[in-house]
Amino acid sequence: MSNAIHTPEETAAELSLLVQELVAAGRNDLLLRSIGIPLLEELRIEVAKSRLSRLLITKDYRFVLLDYANKEVEMNPVHKAVYMLFLNHPEGIEFKHLVDHRDELLKYYMATARLIDKKTITESVDMLVNPLNNSINEKCSRIKKAFFSLMDQYTANYYIISGHTRKHIAGSSKMWFERLKVVTLPRELVIWETRT
Repeated sequence: MSNAIHTPEETAAELSLLVQELVAAGRNDLLLRSIGIPLLEELRIEVAKSRLSRLLITKDYRFVLLDYANKEVEMNPVHKAVYMLFLNHPEGIEFKHLVDHRDELLKYYMATARLIDKKTITESVDMLVNPLNNSINEKCSRIKKAFFSLMDQYTANYYIISGHTRKHIAGSSKMWFERLKVVTLPRELVIWETRT
């Protein structure tokens, strides 16, 4: 290789030729070693980003992946309500603070579960926002399963409700962590028919 300064495009073209040589020689082991596992993981995430689909939430609360041949994400009304709550809060919510969002969650559940009586819905929401109850974890697990059944893990990670820890430092000696749950799907890909 020459010592001349290359543009990123020229470097990429040169790298492509070298990769082809290693692949042709059957030396994927050397290729993997030179790229490294952390970078390989980052590259997988970049590939997943390029395959993200728009998510349409219809007026009758169906969840449709428009760029995946209009596949519907099958979820029960309670799962849809939980999912909409987290979609509406891109900043994330700590499970222990779900009670602060009880009314919003109740509103979503009432909208998605028109055939279920209000008492049952209210009891279910109270269990979801109770930090001593495991109900919210069970619902998030079901939501995860619904997306994993339609796409690969890396792509699905943008759609599921997942953990994100934010570190806070107050003064010089106090530190605490927010254990937020978020949906990382870029919100420009979410289309709410219910809001038009």
